[in-house]
Amino acid sequence: MNSLIIPMAAHIALTSFLYVLLTIARAPKVWGIYKNPDGTNPWAAVEPRISANLSNQFEWPVFFYAACLLLIHSPSALNAATWLAWIFIAGRVAHSCVQILTTNVRLRGLVFTINFLATLGLWTVAVLTFQSIKTA
Repeated sequence: MNSLIIPMAAHIALTSFLYVLLTIARAPKVWGIYKNPDGTNPWAAVEPRISANLSNQFEWPVFFYAACLLLIHSPSALNAATWLAWIFIAGRVAHSCVQILTTNVRLRGLVFTINFLATLGLWTVAVLTFQSIKTA
């Protein structure tokens, strides 16, 4: 199995987990279950942050997937690409935790930088790999 498949699957798992979390957070409003004794939604404050984070999983990660798909059949670049892919996943998990559990926008921006740089690194590896193939 190609070593880039596992980090890609890990991102799918993270996104799936966020869908489950959002479903639970919306359960009091949608299904009327898991309400506080006074009838309020215990997830009301965090539900919009979960929703926003889930939307984020379909923005910058698109570039991650595109780079991984380009590199998946490039054995010469696979080691560096795999490391960068796992850094991206660690950054995505950290970004999700910060966005959902805090309101610290500055910290969220700093954590996002991990994802941003890892993806730029993947694209750099892809460009260099395919440039060397073209000139060979």
